[in-house]
Amino acid sequence: MRALVVAKSPVAGRVKTRLGAVIGMDAAARVAAAALLDTLAACRAAFDECHLSLDGDVRGAHDEARLRDAMAGWVVHRQRGDSFGDRLALAHQDAAGPGPTVQVGMDTPQITAADLHEVAAAAGEGDAVLGPAPDGGWWVLALRDPAAAAGLAGVPMSRADTFERTRGALTAAGLRVRPARELCDVDTVRDAELLAGTLRGGRFLEAWREVCAARAVSA
Repeated sequence: MRALVVAKSPVAGRVKTRLGAVIGMDAAARVAAAALLDTLAACRAAFDECHLSLDGDVRGAHDEARLRDAMAGWVVHRQRGDSFGDRLALAHQDAAGPGPTVQVGMDTPQITAADLHEVAAAAGEGDAVLGPAPDGGWWVLALRDPAAAAGLAGVPMSRADTFERTRGALTAAGLRVRPARELCDVDTVRDAELLAGTLRGGRFLEAWREVCAARAVSA
């Protein structure tokens, strides 16, 4: 089994632009880099084999040196495909191997190795595991057969019905889909505030506190 992280390089103006519209693009990139670092750490703690499907390049990204250190030992694939659904399907194809693949994004820095182990175990007993997010999307997809990700190509992403459409595409392909627990991802200031209130440590919490402190000073 393996981890697959699908992420966008945290370059200011390219990542977390909804958040950046409120806190500034540099601050949003800082928060995104911190979330990605927490995600990479959780995946490395959970699995020996880790894949990163990356949109962009870490060159020029916020916290570039730390990101390069965290990516050591990872298999890095450049994202390909037109729609986000295409890129997800191809990312699973690129990371194919024996045993389940547990795919997450960079938006749920609160995940732990225990969360990932639980999802992987459930996927090993069935065909797929899908974890909902409160906004109607999903935060994790684990597949026992990477070929099953082909159905994602036709699913519209970043919508209020993305979770239901994804589950429908998987079940239409004959897969038994098990649920994972719901986790909030970070797209807005409200999301970040709610998530930070649940954390006791990690780079995301540190970065969010520093961003909030800087905003308070500038105000």
